[in-house]
Amino acid sequence: MKSSILIRNPLLCCRMRENVNSDDVLDTFSGGHIYIEDNIIISAGPEDFHGTADKIIDASRMLVLPGFINTHHHFFQTLTRNIFATQKSELFDWLITNYEIWRWISGDAFYVSAKVAIAELLKSGCTTTSDHLYLFPNHTEPTLIDSEILAAEELGIRFQPTRGFMSLSKNNGGLPPADVVQTEEAIFHDIDRLVEKYHDDSFGSMLKISLAPCSPFSVTAESMRRTADVAEKHNLQIHTHLAETKDEESFCMKKSNQRPFEFMKSLGWITDNAWFAHAIFLNDKEIREAGKVKIGISHCPTSNMRLGSGIAHIKEMLDVGVGVSLAVDGSASNDASNMLMEIRNAMLISRLREPEFWLSTEEVLWMATVGGAKALGRNDIGQIQAGKCADITMISMDKLEYSGAQHDPAAAIVFNVAMSPVDHVIVNGKIIVENGKLLDLDEPELVKRHQKISTELVEAAKKKLKQRLRR
Repeated sequence: MKSSILIRNPLLCCRMRENVNSDDVLDTFSGGHIYIEDNIIISAGPEDFHGTADKIIDASRMLVLPGFINTHHHFFQTLTRNIFATQKSELFDWLITNYEIWRWISGDAFYVSAKVAIAELLKSGCTTTSDHLYLFPNHTEPTLIDSEILAAEELGIRFQPTRGFMSLSKNNGGLPPADVVQTEEAIFHDIDRLVEKYHDDSFGSMLKISLAPCSPFSVTAESMRRTADVAEKHNLQIHTHLAETKDEESFCMKKSNQRPFEFMKSLGWITDNAWFAHAIFLNDKEIREAGKVKIGISHCPTSNMRLGSGIAHIKEMLDVGVGVSLAVDGSASNDASNMLMEIRNAMLISRLREPEFWLSTEEVLWMATVGGAKALGRNDIGQIQAGKCADITMISMDKLEYSGAQHDPAAAIVFNVAMSPVDHVIVNGKIIVENGKLLDLDEPELVKRHQKISTELVEAAKKKLKQRLRR
């Protein structure tokens, strides 16, 4: 027997159009309904719904949106937020310092840190997330992505984990220490295992595997090429960091006499199944080519500000058809997993450029929904339309932070600072957050467990450093 949800009489519903450059990109209506059966939206529009449902939600004071889609994260980094030694570091120094802590992370920590990150995402309206797990310390088990998948399944979020890796240690001209780098044999054996065990490419899939070597400065060129070949064989999306800092550009020029974009192109990576994190330092020619090929971009404004990396040319990317999405990035460079904050910061950071490059409410909400679906290579999420998956976020306007902003509810959640969770989150037709609370999760117990692991991890790293200094 089918289960059903009726969202009745929304203050404003944003269905979202496919193209960011469309007139009325939000495609809004007031009143009416959204009707869901099982995991699919059956109908949505300003018309009255003549019928009933198992669950009826009165949305007369609510903004109703497609669930937000986070396209780049590092869940394990929730364990190392705002480490004192990295609070004023740029990317390369930040990484070198954090590697000394992360190299001691053990198995259970990946599960607990994933749960914390996902819980934050859900409470800020996110219904689909990717994660870029590239850290596989030699001392722990190699099945770490399995721990993240378990956490995602338990919390009910739609998940697109990426099997990341590092294969170029500082012993061979890379950045990471040798004990967090894997051999190609181990990497690609585990990729085969994950794809066979978990990957589901059907419509409405709750779990798709993607591949994500970490970056040009931590992965060999051969590993990059082989990843692209394996992805083509299995019809997978591929992902990595690209053009994030000037240091990365200098590294690529020294290594290959090519800019990062051209270097990735030479490895077979500038394709329509690829999406890249950051892309701050793409030039005009590269942006035009990115739009022509229809690659995806994960815009990470908070992390870019936190590390002083720069301001990506997002308006230009949108204008030429790049699939620009939003992402919180890792919680050691954000230091949160808050999609509402990321949406706001995307709008604000654009205002540091000339006015013709400022992003609008409509553009940043499109990036957080449809843009995210495009970046992840999906056509079943990101919009409130009949036949799409029932992933929906609902936010009441009757909150202190939105008071006085109710005349434009969509802009209210972009311009105003949310001080409380979203009200309701529906993922795949199931209510996951209700009245601001995550169902079936003991948050205080999770926080206690997570903080204990975090404290032990940092203290262990300090102890190891002292031991090395005494030698």
